[in-house]
Amino acid sequence: MQRLLALLTWLAYPVYVWQGLGVRRRTTRMLPAQGPVMHDLSGNAPAISLLVLGDSSAASVGIGNSENGLAAQLAVLISQNTGRAVRWRAAGFNSATSGQIRDHVLPNLSADPWTHIVLAIGTNDTKNFHSVPRFKREFGGLLYALRAKWPEARVVWSPVLEFTRAPAMPSLLGKILEIRATEMNRMGERLCLERGAVPAPRLPITNPEEGFASDGFHASEAGYRAWAEHLVGQVLAS
Repeated sequence: MQRLLALLTWLAYPVYVWQGLGVRRRTTRMLPAQGPVMHDLSGNAPAISLLVLGDSSAASVGIGNSENGLAAQLAVLISQNTGRAVRWRAAGFNSATSGQIRDHVLPNLSADPWTHIVLAIGTNDTKNFHSVPRFKREFGGLLYALRAKWPEARVVWSPVLEFTRAPAMPSLLGKILEIRATEMNRMGERLCLERGAVPAPRLPITNPEEGFASDGFHASEAGYRAWAEHLVGQVLAS
């Protein structure tokens, strides 16, 4: 039934274009947060090395300072939970898709010995109406590339968020994209299990007013904190 609904969303493509253009006109484009994109937290040895890789959420778009973003808050929680030193880096880019991270970002990252990698990717693949076969090819290729470059790292993927909960989304557009996100997440989970990565549970959005930034689409400081709290158990699980 869900797959049939996903196919039927193509019939709603004109609605997607019309309402999507309206959202774009009304929404202020936000820049990545100011502040460090890598940092070290003191603690016991051996240190944990954390790479947060992906789209604008990895770049802490929606807030003013990167120290309140996903990577930084996740690093603090890891340090508090383990007592170990944590070195973190955020490699995030506005509007990035899985294929762009695979083709243009990953090849240019130095092969630092990351022990833990968090992937925040898939939202733009969904928002840009990429097909599931395209997502399979591009996200699946990204997973292969990560495993080849960092074979011993724990790779955790955070699935696509719930579009219907984003304040910026008109109801119908949110429902169309949510149908497609469900299919993307199903495929992403399958690919993770096949290719040595861990699919995290989907982040529950209980308070959209608090959890989203002023643009109604990106996370707020509270939203990034909730996201980090949601992921830390998956990141540290053995």
